[in-house]
Amino acid sequence: MATLFVPRETAPGERRVAVTPAAIKKLARWDLTVVVEAGAGDGAGISDEAYTDAGARIGDPGAIGDASVVARVAPPSVEEASALSADMVLLTFIAPHRNLEVVAALAEGGVTTLAMELVPRISRAQSIDALSSQANISGYRAVITAAYELDKYFPLFMTAAGTIRPATVVVLGAGVAGLQAVATARRLGALVKVSDIRPAAKEEVESLGGTFIDVPSDEDLTGEGGYAKEAGEDFLTRQRRILTENLAGAHAVITTAQIPGRPAPMLLTTPMIEAMPAGSIVIDLAAADGGNCELTDVEGPVEHGGVRILPGHHLASSMAAEASAMYANNITSFVELLVTDGQIGLDRDDEVVAGALLTHEGRVVHERTAALLEGGAT
Repeated sequence: MATLFVPRETAPGERRVAVTPAAIKKLARWDLTVVVEAGAGDGAGISDEAYTDAGARIGDPGAIGDASVVARVAPPSVEEASALSADMVLLTFIAPHRNLEVVAALAEGGVTTLAMELVPRISRAQSIDALSSQANISGYRAVITAAYELDKYFPLFMTAAGTIRPATVVVLGAGVAGLQAVATARRLGALVKVSDIRPAAKEEVESLGGTFIDVPSDEDLTGEGGYAKEAGEDFLTRQRRILTENLAGAHAVITTAQIPGRPAPMLLTTPMIEAMPAGSIVIDLAAADGGNCELTDVEGPVEHGGVRILPGHHLASSMAAEASAMYANNITSFVELLVTDGQIGLDRDDEVVAGALLTHEGRVVHERTAALLEGGAT
């Protein structure tokens, strides 16, 4: 019988856990033994007792040596990666483009790594799509954070003491996080404007009550899997000019634009921030990948000309219980593809497995990451 091990997350500020008690009950259907490191669920408010009640065993870090599968949320450190053995399967977010030393250690150790952010965006993989499940939370939380931090009501108020105009929120990127931000801001009563380089995003934005910011282009910038492609400098120049006009009246800006496996596109320059009114706020969900804003600091808030810029890469983790529950469902659905009669196998002909496969049999099999390790791509 195969064993799945759930370690305690060690990345600074990471409160999520890869498997919840509810997920353990599902994993039991496939005759998997689940071992959870003591205290792994503490950040998400899940006790060791809750895990044992669900059928898991509680173990110390050394129990990882008996595991067939290791499921975690944040990328392991180089030391943690080096401690894994060649017969293990690792399921995790890993951000390979900015954790190349970790990827190299996994490949050197012969670990089979399935990267959650590399799961292809196809219909049958929707239940495994952890990028979307966590982005949903981040988009919601970004608006709630902006509403809390902003010295202004979001909705229109008409009172005997006067009328308060609604806040204007600008959302950059209409992917999963962006659309959730639009929906949440509209529910709070804000006026919402949205910029996205994909023409197809306009209908989705307008269906949620947002106003689409059009940037004229002769090129379709919709990339593989529905993600945006990298835009040329001519388009970016037009986009920045039009955005600057809209930012002049914005109270809050939520930036969500990311390209999997690459640095985040730079959308907000310093002059654009300087066009915003004093007291406004920017929340950059792409902070971990370099940020959509030139002034973003992944370590904490920055103030420039009365505008505060907050990194938002941690927002899913700040809702650890809900985020863990959703992520655990993603992990459980992925494990279902790997297990047969209580044993773990790897079907490389399965397009979901093949798409997510990062390292296998001592090699980096994901082409772009392999090129980055060889210095052949940027």
